[in-house]
Amino acid sequence: MTIEQVRAVHHERPFRPFTIHLADGRAYDVPHPDFLAFAPSGRMVFVSRPDDSVGIVDVLLVTDLVIHPTVPANGPPS
Repeated sequence: MTIEQVRAVHHERPFRPFTIHLADGRAYDVPHPDFLAFAPSGRMVFVSRPDDSVGIVDVLLVTDLVIHPTVPANGPPS
């Protein structure tokens, strides 16, 4: 995975939540663009978690980005 691929998903508008999967099996949910920040070098990303902890991810270890479907503002279809 490249930093450009991660940035493309992060900057997509409208934003769609996604999950970052790592080679060691860990996964980080990114429910909103504000939950992800990039190091100036582009090699690392920082993922905020709901408990206010931060995951530090080496982009070279990212194996997959799973983009989640969006739910319409009026809720899922009946």
